[in-house]
Amino acid sequence: MSTAPVIAAADGSEDSLRALDWAVAAARQRDAPLRVVHVRQYAAWGQPDILVAGEPDEGGDPVLDEIRDRLSAGAAGPTVEYVALEGAPSALLPELGADAQLLVLGSRGRGGFAGLLLGSNGMAAARDAACPVVVVPRPGREVQEELPTGPGPRVVVGLDVDSPDDATLAFAFAEAARLGARLQVIAAYPWPVHSWAAAGAFVPPAVDRHEIEQETRTLAEGFLARHLKDHPNVGTEVLAPPGDAAGLLVSASKDAALVVVGRHRRRLLAPARMLGSVTHAVLLHAAAPVAVVPPAPPRE
Repeated sequence: MSTAPVIAAADGSEDSLRALDWAVAAARQRDAPLRVVHVRQYAAWGQPDILVAGEPDEGGDPVLDEIRDRLSAGAAGPTVEYVALEGAPSALLPELGADAQLLVLGSRGRGGFAGLLLGSNGMAAARDAACPVVVVPRPGREVQEELPTGPGPRVVVGLDVDSPDDATLAFAFAEAARLGARLQVIAAYPWPVHSWAAAGAFVPPAVDRHEIEQETRTLAEGFLARHLKDHPNVGTEVLAPPGDAAGLLVSASKDAALVVVGRHRRRLLAPARMLGSVTHAVLLHAAAPVAVVPPAPPRE
């Protein structure tokens, strides 16, 4: 049975070349082939949707030719396949995840508005792809109010104790094991907690903050137990800080090897795929590469 590839989406931009380097390392760590894909976008009024997979056509693909030269000049890496597609990137990129174990792309491509922190193609892939999607940010993102961290490589994962997802935790543990990194689990809880007064104003309830923190930590450790058993060599640190989960994950992204977040499950009243506000904010502001993991399928 063949190993599913790591796919790098490339358009020749500096952002996509950074993502390519990340994908090469990921493929090597997984002992998996690398598939480099360039989606050549045509004008919406031009051609119908077509999908051309395989080697570039007779005219060649300058983007793939440049990447081929770049990879051949470097150290020996994974087996590489080059694929040229024609169509709308926001539609075709998510489809690549159907037979991949990982889809990697830069935060921005050549098109779009220069001021955007994350391009529409990256957003579409993170929201819709069937496999985990890693978005590699531009260097130099500033992170305020950094969380305390220890030495050595670190993978960060967000854990919502009210709605934990095993797929996200499993991916984070596996990545930490591959990288020989510590796993930092951020299980945030909202604070201060308010309740409604009779007049309609918010008032602080008589809730002990230490008690909420301990309960959050206990729940988190319970959800982690199975994964700790599967990965006994992964050192794990559980943090249960008060505040906004997105802001805390962004703070923890400083000098992290990877930040892992989940994608919203589909719900009866919201059947469309959604990133969720926390995942969206982390993609926009994290200083480290961000992996968005599709939710585990619901149990029968």
